[in-house]
Amino acid sequence: MLSEGGSFMKGMFMGALFCLVLSLLGSFSPSTDSRTEDQHHHHHVQAPSKDELKRLSDSQVQELSNQVRVYCIIMVQPKILVYWATAVDTWSKHCDKAVFYTSESSKALEAVDLDEKDDWARLRKALKHAYENAGDLRWFFVAQPTTFAIIENLKYLVLTKDPSEPFYLGNAMKSGELEYVAYESGIVLSYEALKRLVNVFQDEDKCPERGRALWKLSEDKQLAVCLKYTGVYAENGEDAHGKGLFSSKSVNTLITDSMKDNPNNVVEGCCSDMAVTFSGMSPNQMQVMMFGVYRLRPYGHEFHDSLVFYPPENSDND
Repeated sequence: MLSEGGSFMKGMFMGALFCLVLSLLGSFSPSTDSRTEDQHHHHHVQAPSKDELKRLSDSQVQELSNQVRVYCIIMVQPKILVYWATAVDTWSKHCDKAVFYTSESSKALEAVDLDEKDDWARLRKALKHAYENAGDLRWFFVAQPTTFAIIENLKYLVLTKDPSEPFYLGNAMKSGELEYVAYESGIVLSYEALKRLVNVFQDEDKCPERGRALWKLSEDKQLAVCLKYTGVYAENGEDAHGKGLFSSKSVNTLITDSMKDNPNNVVEGCCSDMAVTFSGMSPNQMQVMMFGVYRLRPYGHEFHDSLVFYPPENSDND
């Protein structure tokens, strides 16, 4: 009887394991057959070099700088109110349109109340709202309030890129076979990429709102899976020298790491001078960053930038 019971339990275990494997395989990620013909085959998107800009006429540069306008989609929750308030007071002022999307309303700060507790479902609603209210804005930046962004450098990165092409940029990561852009470093979407994403939201088989996997994917991976079905793939945002522009670390951490790894050239080893995002900073550190990036200037030193990104009309930004 004991051996029969042991065999029965072993059979039950193997059967359950087999079902588990089938479930995982069936719900993990889209097949390669779903790729469209116009997908990007490159995985690195670089900002234009100074030489590239010199080849453009003044009128061309001015036209491009006027066309690159960014809609910032900032996902907030009342439980991190201090970060929310800091984002309002600092870098979000430099977005051409900054909209805060919250899980529940707050009397303290203005936001679009999505009345949704699930992180992925809330992000979907925010992206759909942004798409429907974009007006003539053609670039979208998705961020958390714990991220610090330099929007002018983001505009420079996409300056010569066509938003009618599907771009999905940021700090590109890989998990198994899935390439995705890390949420904590900020995510950049072109109008075409967002349009495809909103369309695939309607297909529950390809892009379910609640997910069917036995484990819960993070929002950035869910986003990558849905975009992959539309032929849009994660690309790493870099400067003209190949340095990454989106970071999930703070400036302090990056400099500390560079002091260990590149003691003879700390600044060069740390980060790009055209960096777009940093993360992992306290609200006070964000205020210090704001001072350093936008207000502190060494007297007598001129920055010979060939173009200027003007602040949004009626903005009180720095």
